[in-house]
Amino acid sequence: MYSITVNGNTAFKTNLSLSGNVFEGMLNDKQVKGDLLKINAWQYHLLYNNKSYNVEVVKLNAEEKTLVVKINAVKFNLQLKDKYDELLHTLGLDNLATKKVNDIKAPMPGMVLNILVKEGDEVKKGDALLVLEAMKMENILKSPSDGVVKKIAATKGTAVEKNQLLIQF
Repeated sequence: MYSITVNGNTAFKTNLSLSGNVFEGMLNDKQVKGDLLKINAWQYHLLYNNKSYNVEVVKLNAEEKTLVVKINAVKFNLQLKDKYDELLHTLGLDNLATKKVNDIKAPMPGMVLNILVKEGDEVKKGDALLVLEAMKMENILKSPSDGVVKKIAATKGTAVEKNQLLIQF
């Protein structure tokens, strides 16, 4: 059994399965059946209730179980949960899976080329924090989670060693 939340508010329960090009199963306690044809790695053609749908996977994040799909040119944000996610949520353990990172350390020796944030800045997961040059390559270090920059321990133009503290949350 899977739970699918669409655009953050509409939820569906499903146990659909695919056999060849035919999908069937329950969707919110209603029996459904249709055809699904894979066009390429990211595009599909769906035939359901004598209606045709073009489905394109725009973005997929397997780790967070989220995806953005376009169905007939309309975008939908989907959040998927399986029975294990539901069990963790029921037991109140779903927030334990996320680890709070308080320190950003140098992943390798290098030179700090640019610091893109300042103390007190609010950052979101994936925001660029610092540019580190190592082995003649520029590496952008990104925030692993949301937070507020408490301290910047690195200085622009200085060399750093592996595991040296750069930014503290």
